[in-house]
Amino acid sequence: MARDRLADAKDYYDVIVIGSGLAGMTGANKLAKAGRSVLLLEQHYNFGGMATWFKRPGGHIFDISLHGFPVGMIKSCRKYWTQEIADSIVQLKGVRFDNPQFSFQTTFDRVDFTSKLVDHFGIAPQTVEDFFNAARAMDFYDDQAMTTRELFEKFFPGRTDVVRFLMEPIAYANGSTLDDPAITYGIVFSNFMSKGVYIFRGGTDKLIFMMKNALKQNGVDLRHSVCVDRICVEGGRVTGIEANGRTIACGAVLSNANIKTTIEKMVGEDKFKDDFIAEAKAVRLNNSSCQVYMGIRKGETLDNIGDLLFTSVDPEFDSVRLCAKDVTSRTFSMYYPDIRPGSDRYAIVSSTNANWDDWAYLSDEDYANEKEHLIKTTLDALEKYIPDVRSKINHVEAATPKTFHHYTLQAQGATFGTKFEGLQVSMDLPKQIGGLFHAGSVGIIMSGWLGAINYGVIVANEVDSFMHTSEPSHSKERAAS
Repeated sequence: MARDRLADAKDYYDVIVIGSGLAGMTGANKLAKAGRSVLLLEQHYNFGGMATWFKRPGGHIFDISLHGFPVGMIKSCRKYWTQEIADSIVQLKGVRFDNPQFSFQTTFDRVDFTSKLVDHFGIAPQTVEDFFNAARAMDFYDDQAMTTRELFEKFFPGRTDVVRFLMEPIAYANGSTLDDPAITYGIVFSNFMSKGVYIFRGGTDKLIFMMKNALKQNGVDLRHSVCVDRICVEGGRVTGIEANGRTIACGAVLSNANIKTTIEKMVGEDKFKDDFIAEAKAVRLNNSSCQVYMGIRKGETLDNIGDLLFTSVDPEFDSVRLCAKDVTSRTFSMYYPDIRPGSDRYAIVSSTNANWDDWAYLSDEDYANEKEHLIKTTLDALEKYIPDVRSKINHVEAATPKTFHHYTLQAQGATFGTKFEGLQVSMDLPKQIGGLFHAGSVGIIMSGWLGAINYGVIVANEVDSFMHTSEPSHSKERAAS
């Protein structure tokens, strides 16, 4: 008989958080430290959302998601989590590019990028400075008409090699294209350009374990394997949730699920105004990803070929081809033993941007064949850098948009959430229904993990403020619980 994960849950919580992505976990932590009773519900058995991991026989541990985030993670983790978590964040020094237009390694910070643009690409120093300043000055409330393509054409007309250098890593980080608003590029690029690319030393499993401990210490009620069926709304405000055949009351809900799933499936379109539903339906889902996980046999070693390797055989950067099922561009994330100190193990994860439609409607046989083809071509591409890699691998498997949809329930396996317009819909949610808030992967303005954590903090502050203004209406419920 299946275990009832809500058997001993209380009948009322100040806030119920749906989903344990980094925004959901951070929001829950912030609210608990503010004195709120918080129930965090996760439909999967692992916490972390897309920031998670899995294990395989033979001692293999694989991190999900392309590793690498801006230096701002250190400050955010220190401020909103713990000093211990912040102390485990270290810089990746070897970010490597190899494609038909250029091949070199960079520390991926403003100083080195400036040097590459001036010395390798021959761009005037003042032009480089002006570009960096323009990107850094971009803000959510700026004019959103300019596209990233137009931004590059303004500063580097006709320079497809420069566009590739500046754009390709960001496309892998948040799924942006040349035709998205320039601010979705500029804000993320500036965050990375501060001081380079960082990673959590010890692996994602250690990070989430430390975050779970902090949540428990702060009094958050953590429940996994609980799928929320409905967010209850009465009289224009949230009253609770339904899950596992039970209704649990609350003062507010913070959804960390996909914004479209939250509106259309958990709440229901009939609870919103027609014009808001029209805006929500117009939100476009972003693209998804494919990954190939390669485990190196215990006792084997790999030469250092860089920490992140952006490799492509395409003659120029192209947003459409970057997502094509016939893969021509990949990023290899190299996990050397110092990533997980004491393990003496190596692993490699290949990441490619992908489209849901290319994978979702294949027959079972074609789907299995396409996954095998993805694995084979990935190993073929990797052999250019590690010629004997096949002989060192004793575990390999692939994930597709269907895989991400299965494990995360993200609509269409959209690993990058929604396009930019999703952010406004997310922010406007509490204006439609009192006590209903959202913090998730919306608006590709996010800088991956850093954006998720910071968005969780912003929304948690809004939830706490809402609870302050609505205290009297819930005092009786809290007393009863």
